[in-house]
Amino acid sequence: MTKIWSDLLRRIEAWPDEAQHELATVAREIEAELQGGTYRPTPEELVGIDRGLGDADAGRFASDEEIRAIFAKYRRV
Repeated sequence: MTKIWSDLLRRIEAWPDEAQHELATVAREIEAELQGGTYRPTPEELVGIDRGLGDADAGRFASDEEIRAIFAKYRRV
């Protein structure tokens, strides 16, 4: 198993930063589940959570009717 992981890690180093970040996030989630602990968001994730909560408080989300209209417009039949 060690060779598989070392080969994979070598290839991951060539991935774009965003893809590496996404993989690290998923790995942290898996690790937290395996340890029976609670997932702890990164500082960047906390900023995103706070931004989303602020948007919700300010009512900056689409209404149910707006969402239905978008789905009706783009849904494949």
